Amino acid sequence: MTRIRILSITLLAMLAGPASAQWGGAAPVEIEPARLVTMAPTMQVAGTVLSRSDAVLSAEVQGRLIEVAEVGTRAEPGDVIARIEDTALRLRARELEGEIARVEARLSFLDAELSRVQRLAESNLAAVTQIEQTRSDRDVASSELEIARARLAQVQDELDRTRITAPFPGVVVERRVQAGERVAEGTDVVRLVDPNHLEVVARAPLAYYRYVQPGDELAIVLGEDEQIPAPLRTVVSVGDEFNHVFELRLDVDEPLPVGQTVRVTIPTADVREVLAVPRDALVLRGDGTSIFIVDADNKAKRIRVVTGIGSADLIEVRGPINDGDRVIVRGNERLRPDQDVEIIEGTATGPASGGTPASA
Repeated sequence: MTRIRILSITLLAMLAGPASAQWGGAAPVEIEPARLVTMAPTMQVAGTVLSRSDAVLSAEVQGRLIEVAEVGTRAEPGDVIARIEDTALRLRARELEGEIARVEARLSFLDAELSRVQRLAESNLAAVTQIEQTRSDRDVASSELEIARARLAQVQDELDRTRITAPFPGVVVERRVQAGERVAEGTDVVRLVDPNHLEVVARAPLAYYRYVQPGDELAIVLGEDEQIPAPLRTVVSVGDEFNHVFELRLDVDEPLPVGQTVRVTIPTADVREVLAVPRDALVLRGDGTSIFIVDADNKAKRIRVVTGIGSADLIEVRGPINDGDRVIVRGNERLRPDQDVEIIEGTATGPASGGTPASA
């Protein structure tokens, strides 16, 4: 019996705190100060994560494809990611090298012959026409040598183009043709994407063009609650009679998948100073929206407010509330007007800091 009595007393003591708060006792609450901040009304527009380096690499010579990198292969600039058979080109290069050697030998002979004929002409042992003929033959041979060297350079260039190389660091994400297939000049072979240098491309109504500028930091919303700041790199203000939108391009440092759909928050009016409170301070009841503040006697005072624009976790409120008022953000769900409250240690109790710029 003694043990049962002790348990009953302990249980009553545990229930005494919540019961006293519910029936008029001091309720534990957390507070934040109301503050003046600068913000602007915003809207969200759809955007897409893209790579700043995304290219489809094509064949530059015709032939049979003998090697293609697997999807997922990482490549550095200059790495070979596909090869085209080059047997015919290598044989053509050897043929031209032989042609160049033949013409060089003939040119060397004609140079020596011209010198010999000129010496004979000095002793009147050779006619002037013989000198001219020899000089002409030498000049023709010199021209043939230049032509052969140019043809060899063309073949060597085609040989280089049988190897499709990565122009930037990236990952092979698609193979358009397979090894063994014959490709023509211009045939798409692989798609290479750089996943480390990303951007978000979004389009917004032209009516809001003047409210954004390159260098602004805008918020990219990834999910229900996750968002990241990103600098606006450039704005493309080109619309037409069918699409009255402009384009925004934002740099992204986060490792996001290319092609992911996101939302970009943009301002729709000029920035202005407002009185704001945390969104958690709002109490939505049947008779309207209100907040509770803690007065000088540590009592909860209910104030009806009208909400305005928002930014991140802050929202504008209009009503009989002043900068620095202690606003209840936790424990306000079941508060009654003039109920005693107990401020939990660690919450903000001092005056609000100065205004902060709202994230666009």
